[in-house]
Amino acid sequence: MRYAIQRFWATLLTLAAAFVIVFFIVHLVPGDPAAIMLSDLSADRQAVEDLRRDLGLDRPLPGQFLRYLSRAVTGDLGFSYRSQRPVMGEIAAIYHQTLLLALGGILFAVLIGIPAGFLSAAYRNSWLDRFCMIGALSGISMPVFWLGILLIIFFSFQLRLFPTIGVGDPADPLDMLWHLVLPALSLGLRGAALIARVTRSSFLEILGQDYIRTGRMKGLSEAVVKGKHAFRNALLPIVTVIGLDLGQLLGGTTVTEIVFSRSGMGTLLIESVLARDYPMVQGTMLVYLLVIILVNLLADLAYGLVDPRIRYG
Repeated sequence: MRYAIQRFWATLLTLAAAFVIVFFIVHLVPGDPAAIMLSDLSADRQAVEDLRRDLGLDRPLPGQFLRYLSRAVTGDLGFSYRSQRPVMGEIAAIYHQTLLLALGGILFAVLIGIPAGFLSAAYRNSWLDRFCMIGALSGISMPVFWLGILLIIFFSFQLRLFPTIGVGDPADPLDMLWHLVLPALSLGLRGAALIARVTRSSFLEILGQDYIRTGRMKGLSEAVVKGKHAFRNALLPIVTVIGLDLGQLLGGTTVTEIVFSRSGMGTLLIESVLARDYPMVQGTMLVYLLVIILVNLLADLAYGLVDPRIRYG
């Protein structure tokens, strides 16, 4: 319990620091939002100044920060400069697409990575071990956008098994899942490669422990020794990697959404940066950071569930 409270306060401090950094970095981006918003209207300088005043951009930066902070603590992230709609409303309307893509990616990463690492360690130095590790090295080395393009060429253009772009029909869950397969697979293959390597390393380390040799000496089968005793004790570093990987997948959905023309937080963030839509950029980045920090917190707390022997002082 004490460890959980300590991690909770550390999470709050991390989130507060991220809040400050995001706000000031966004305002350091070159470009005037008011000038960009009025560029198509050939507006004069006075019109730009009037709009800056209406948006509150004429105030000193610390004053803008305090005003934004006072609203953010109540859940109000302001209004988008482009659409004039609440930032939270726009994020809430689209975030499920990004979350679904990230969860699909981590599902593929776990379903591919853990069995590959387990088999690689169980049959060390065999052709299966070499095949899995070459695949893992290839997955880590290849960029996400390149994997996405290869999957589109092979599974969409050549085999015609999966759709190429879009999120599918919102009224048809099966169609949405069918559109999700290739983006989630391209996003998850890199994570699968990392999980496979960590699983293999952790599993081999456990297999060298004395209690594993004792189990074999007592006549336990290899399936019981490796599948029951060794595998569970090898899970701790794997849980860590999965938690970190989910955070990375959430941050890496932008490229995947662009390659597969999917709507989501990534595309919303890119469009907002180009338009200098400060409230939307800040809102999307804060939501990303909040989820990543919470995922890491849950991964830390999951240690005790994976191995009840762990106690935090």
